[in-house]
Amino acid sequence: MALTDIKTLAQELSKEYNAPNPDLAKCGQYLSKLKIALIELQYLTHEGKHNNIEELTLARDVLEIGAQWSVRTKDIPSFERYMAQLQTYYNDYSELPTSPLKYNLIGLNLLCLLSQNRISDFHTALETIESQELLNNPAIQHPIKLEQSLMEGSYNRVWSSRADVPSKEYLFFIDILMDTIRNEIASCSEKAYSSLPLKDAGTLLFFTNMEDILNFAKERNWKVNPVEQKAYFHSDADERISIPANQIIKQTMFYARDMDRIV
Repeated sequence: MALTDIKTLAQELSKEYNAPNPDLAKCGQYLSKLKIALIELQYLTHEGKHNNIEELTLARDVLEIGAQWSVRTKDIPSFERYMAQLQTYYNDYSELPTSPLKYNLIGLNLLCLLSQNRISDFHTALETIESQELLNNPAIQHPIKLEQSLMEGSYNRVWSSRADVPSKEYLFFIDILMDTIRNEIASCSEKAYSSLPLKDAGTLLFFTNMEDILNFAKERNWKVNPVEQKAYFHSDADERISIPANQIIKQTMFYARDMDRIV
């Protein structure tokens, strides 16, 4: 594909993706064609020597749309691949003008690692970012504060963070985090209580409507009493374990007689 055709296709991708109601399937088709074209020109493999600022910026912009598109289509492996390719443009091409999406995407990547409980990778990624940018950029600060809240067990702050996300793409990974948190809270509740009123369970689990509470209860195999409006938890204590009492008593007496003979 000629470079002029790549530029035209990239413009069509940008126009479609930034439309009020973008056709994500069409964006995916554009991205597939552009990735093949950029690979042919060695802008994704970086085997050739590139010094054309306009063309490098074009390739970077396509990858940035691809990363955002991956989040909106809930494709985490695709997002990780786009971010891996973007690292070269962010770290190795210092001559490129800074992208306005750079720190938003780096923050998204941090949040992606956090949502998968990849804490060591999260801190490794932080070490590659300049300290001044860490302190000042809201997109980077957001996942850092979330990680601190998780370490402190302040799950209400994680939930509240939905209200001030740097971009709507952040909500996807926060929802994954909240699913993990809810299951952790549910496991603790099952051990601490035999039952809970549905309203209280909803408050604990950060649910805002009854349908979500009932769906979650079904996933956890809770027994819901609609009359009492209570959820009853399955307890390990409910499982009767058969203990061969007579056999144990006989063995104990046998050992006691042996001890008498030894003494």
